Amino acid sequence: MAVPPEFTTFDISGTYVLNKSQSDDTDEILRLQGVGWFTRKAIGLATITLSVKHYKDDDGKEHIDIGTTLTGGIKGTTENRTLDWDRRTHEDHVFGSVIGQSRRVKAEDVESEFLKNGWSQDTVEHGLINAYGESDTPKSGLSWVANQTWGFEEIDGERKYVRHVDFTGTDGEKVQARMVYDYYGAP
Repeated sequence: MAVPPEFTTFDISGTYVLNKSQSDDTDEILRLQGVGWFTRKAIGLATITLSVKHYKDDDGKEHIDIGTTLTGGIKGTTENRTLDWDRRTHEDHVFGSVIGQSRRVKAEDVESEFLKNGWSQDTVEHGLINAYGESDTPKSGLSWVANQTWGFEEIDGERKYVRHVDFTGTDGEKVQARMVYDYYGAP
């Protein structure tokens, strides 16, 4: 289902389901993050649903809280992002020890062509959500970086919530992937 036209990156609250036929395969990214074969296969077969709550706190700081659920109600990862570019640590049951930071950024200020191109005009106008994560190497023993931009794109004539991921693995492996989500209503 298409994202309503009134949605902008100022409020992406909603329920979204990964559209696997329109998305790139992320198995190699998961492998390079140290996710085991069995877990990767389960993720690959599952329906992945995001429940997104986008809001400002009493101090005016912008937050995006995301709960992920897999087929059958299996709890996935949780992303609690504050768009202030402060570095925060997180223990994730899938990705291990992670350090992340998030912000709103103008497309023109993003260096990677892959991360800054393809967005709807309103996404460019209001700014992309930039979600940066890296392994906490001393704790995880891995060294990877996942730089993402989030926003809206027109895909096959429909407005979709999309994430672009520019990933670098421990040995310099480069993987770029686009994840496309169908809108399923309010969170």
